[in-house]
Amino acid sequence: MEHLKKYQWYKLAVNIAEINFSANGIAEFIVGGKTICMALHKESLFACTQKCPHAGGHLSAGYIDATGNIVCPLHSYKFGLQNGQNTSGEGYFLKTFPVEIRKEGIFVGFEENNLWNWIK
Repeated sequence: MEHLKKYQWYKLAVNIAEINFSANGIAEFIVGGKTICMALHKESLFACTQKCPHAGGHLSAGYIDATGNIVCPLHSYKFGLQNGQNTSGEGYFLKTFPVEIRKEGIFVGFEENNLWNWIK
């Protein structure tokens, strides 16, 4: 039986123009007590943790390559923005978060930690 994930949604901005992306297409936000990165690639928005899981490099100081990977500034480890998969072969995993563009604005979701999800 497939478990449906529940998310707590947080509004980040009214629209994309309101997000202050740096020249590398990445912006940092503090939301829900977490610091995350928002990435803009080919007119799509993605969200992930701010630090590389390898050595803690701040991904906002990295860049997005042509294939849509966020690249860590410390050791050039690459992670797919869609799923956090390490694409440069080191075996790490980057936590990603869903992003929704609604008429009310741009939202990011953090998975709710619900004990009942483990029991079902």
